[in-house]
Amino acid sequence: MKAITETGVPGSPPRTTSKWSRFWRIAFRNRYLYLMSLPFVAWVFLFNYYPLWGWLMAFQRFKPGKSIWEQKWVGFDQFKTLFQDDMFYQVLRNTLAMSVMGLVATFVVPIVFAIMMNEMKGMFFKRFVQTVSYLPHFVSWAVVTSIVTRMLSTDNGVVNDILMGLGFIHEPIQFMAKGNLFWGIVTVSDVWKETGWNAIIYLAAIAGIGPELYEAAKVDGASRLRQIWHITIPGIRTTIIILLIMQIGHLVSIGFEKQFLLGNNLVRDYSDVLDLYSLRYGLQMSRYSFGVAVNIFTSVVSLLLLFTANGIFKRFTKESVI
Repeated sequence: MKAITETGVPGSPPRTTSKWSRFWRIAFRNRYLYLMSLPFVAWVFLFNYYPLWGWLMAFQRFKPGKSIWEQKWVGFDQFKTLFQDDMFYQVLRNTLAMSVMGLVATFVVPIVFAIMMNEMKGMFFKRFVQTVSYLPHFVSWAVVTSIVTRMLSTDNGVVNDILMGLGFIHEPIQFMAKGNLFWGIVTVSDVWKETGWNAIIYLAAIAGIGPELYEAAKVDGASRLRQIWHITIPGIRTTIIILLIMQIGHLVSIGFEKQFLLGNNLVRDYSDVLDLYSLRYGLQMSRYSFGVAVNIFTSVVSLLLLFTANGIFKRFTKESVI
């Protein structure tokens, strides 16, 4: 084994230690930190990695009551059925459309909001706005969808009342019955709920920028817009890129709570996403293997998107997650 020469006490001969002995010495020195992290490592393994053995169901015709090894193996039949189903491409379209719209809205808006918050001078007003903006994050989607549905209602809904009062429309619009409006409703609801919370990390990154940079820019006569463009935005560039890479990795795994609670039979062609597709055409129809195949597709595509985005940004911006 290759040895590493270390310098000992002056006047004494050099001593050699192997890589492993050096590793164990460092591990013993940080033993308490490792012990503190063990519960979290166990939690990740137990809930994130151990359940992966269930992916075997996607290659079987699973029937409850039998062990995993007593099931009939069917190879890639479940995936062939998935890719031959026209409904799959429809829900994939809906998923990607709402994901991209949400990515643009929930990524750009928090950055702009954080910069605007940073430029506020009144500390009391600044804290008040920040508190009010991130409180919706703690409200469940069940409550949020009830608020949105009530606001868009044709029966004294505030949105229809305002539009009619301003003369833009002459009769109430049935927002929740129009499929072409559903994606926008979901995106706006998501922006309202998460903007304040997502802006917190950008505000923390802005707080780490040295104030002397702004003072030097003021001396040079830079306006506030110039300071934002040349100091604030470059100062949070790393944070922006890392969060963007992480969000790109979740483009096809956006959950189903918003779509399930806001959707109805009239807009199902626009509201169904991959997770709802897996639930309705997999678990609810006792097609467990098919539901697992849909989830495997989602996971694999998410990993591909994550590594692709990471590689592109690493090559062109020298910033990456990995």
